[in-house]
Amino acid sequence: MTMRKLLTLLLLAGISFTAVADEGMWLLPYIKKMNSKDMKEHGCKLKPEDIYSAEKSSLKDAIVIFGGGCTGEIVSPNGLLFTNHHCGYDAIQKLSSVEHDYLADGFWANNNAEELPAEGLSVRFVRQIFDVTAEVVGNIPSTASQGEYMSAVEANSEAVKQRLEAEYPGMQIVIPSFFGDNQFFAFVYEVYTDIRLVGTPPSSIGKFGGDTDNWMWPRHTGDFSIFRVYAGKDNRPAAYSEDNVPYQAEKWLNISLDGVEEGDFGMIMGFPGSTERYKTSYEIDYMLEVDNPQRIYIRGERQQILRSFMDADQAIRIQYDAKYARSSNYWKNSIGMSRGIERLNVRGKKQAQEQEFQAWALANTLPEEGFINALPLIEQSQTEARAENATLQYLSEAFMQSVELLQAVMLQDASRLPQFFKDYNADVDRAVAKRMFTIYRENNDRLPSIYAKIDAEFGGDSDAYVDWLYDNTCYTSMARIEEAQAREANGEELGVDPAYELATSIFELYRELYPAYVAANEKFNEGHRLYIAGLMRMQPDKAWASDANFTIRLTYGNVLPYSPADGVIYNHYTTLEGVMAKEDPSNPVEFTVPARLKELYAARDYGRYADENGDLPVAFLINCDITGGNSGSPVMNDRGELIGLAFDGNWEAMSGDVAFEPELQRTIAVDIRYVLFIIEKYAGAGWLLDELTIK
Repeated sequence: MTMRKLLTLLLLAGISFTAVADEGMWLLPYIKKMNSKDMKEHGCKLKPEDIYSAEKSSLKDAIVIFGGGCTGEIVSPNGLLFTNHHCGYDAIQKLSSVEHDYLADGFWANNNAEELPAEGLSVRFVRQIFDVTAEVVGNIPSTASQGEYMSAVEANSEAVKQRLEAEYPGMQIVIPSFFGDNQFFAFVYEVYTDIRLVGTPPSSIGKFGGDTDNWMWPRHTGDFSIFRVYAGKDNRPAAYSEDNVPYQAEKWLNISLDGVEEGDFGMIMGFPGSTERYKTSYEIDYMLEVDNPQRIYIRGERQQILRSFMDADQAIRIQYDAKYARSSNYWKNSIGMSRGIERLNVRGKKQAQEQEFQAWALANTLPEEGFINALPLIEQSQTEARAENATLQYLSEAFMQSVELLQAVMLQDASRLPQFFKDYNADVDRAVAKRMFTIYRENNDRLPSIYAKIDAEFGGDSDAYVDWLYDNTCYTSMARIEEAQAREANGEELGVDPAYELATSIFELYRELYPAYVAANEKFNEGHRLYIAGLMRMQPDKAWASDANFTIRLTYGNVLPYSPADGVIYNHYTTLEGVMAKEDPSNPVEFTVPARLKELYAARDYGRYADENGDLPVAFLINCDITGGNSGSPVMNDRGELIGLAFDGNWEAMSGDVAFEPELQRTIAVDIRYVLFIIEKYAGAGWLLDELTIK
């Protein structure tokens, strides 16, 4: 299959070259076989082994998993790392205080000694990738039931893992599945845990536009932060120590200041988190009717409460900024996802594919192969446990994720409690809990048993119960927990803590509903596995791409504008002029422009980072196929040089995780010239540029 087609399209402004990207988050071991010819035709000047090689250093070795859900890239021989500001947000927030508000003010180390240890942060390098499909599923009979199939997969995967752990001592071995449990790769990771904050712009740059601009274009956000990987004297992973030294990188990315032009080839390597491109119409029905509406409503109610407290108190803002951002990001994603799926008729397209598949299965496969039953199994999984699944989601969203008191109760590692309470405010949580108890009762027939207590002892007044709960539990502060522990140590009978009683009630209902979920999920997994395997058999000549699963992938395309609506065309880039135009004193949380940035703009003091028109580039568009987890991924040019950092997708293509839309799908990236301008001109941290390789 041709995976990129270069077309000449007539735009309203005239004739210009553009390209239509085919979907594809491609596995690195197969780049040479599946993609290299197409990439070369589109202008890539690299050989496949320059991108990925199992025998020598390649671009792959400069790309890392940053934290628990982002991508980063090594940009110097001394372990300097670039990622997004929003990826570093948690670490920056944990290092911040009212006295040192690095979120609001930014932070810039003047030398290695001033770099700040980011506790709990890790970076993972991919050292080896192996196709282990034959070892994992090669001995499983074709007649195996789904339960038998997955039991064998689990046992075989564990055997492979033990073998690789012996071959690669000290490394982390992960064996995820691909194509719906039809294919398996083993990834060997080396995990570094001494990671230090080097520099971050203030949120007025790194988060400029806030929730209003999230997922939107045009964008003017300097979404980057800088960390450094530290190692022991042997360059291997080591726990934090003042004796540790900067990691000596085998491979790092060179940086290009050439900028981007419309039609330029570009590629992104990173760790896309999750896509559902093989999702069926039955799953889309559940998403649009239950899953997304519930998430949007519950999170929206909680976020209103958090925002009101954050706007009123600086200390609370610092505590809850990262939590709010995490919640809001997926909340807005769900809104855009539903909108895009409905507007682009994704369900209708899926139904057409399913009809074609079912006709093929009936005509070309035997009943015992299972393909004929694949779609019926998926349909059953979405209908038989619909009510139970909806309630489980409500329990999770409204209580487990929203009421932080329960998170304190569930912390298995008591050593984490001090850090938990550093970012906890009992008054905020009390207000959230009151709203969650109210909306849960309003929208669910299956209630946790704690509601019987509310009815019997508080006259059905859940607000009164919540006040009693927070007044009497020990889980609202570290001091109260320590006081309870001391009293218990002195032999005092404390009884069951009210928060523990609440948690028990919720988990009792969760356990009651869970078997229905498990039974439905087993049907789904079997149907999903057979459906994907059948699609690949039905179209054997098509180059299929596996769904994202937070493993390293490559995607490529072209720098392009797009037309979101009739009569509207968006340029492929933005400049600092747009930052100034968006300043809004009535919305200082999202659209504040720092005084220093205004000074540089007024003087047009852009140095070598200006474009050919004398303007300072801020962000650009490229039609690569990314999703969550790609945040912080390097956007590279045809020579593999860093030209930007991917940080978002566009609102019009929010359905992209389910169905790739080639005419609309765009990756939004911060231009590397803006990143370096902020480092040098705004922050005065030019010492960092000395260790970069700038072309």
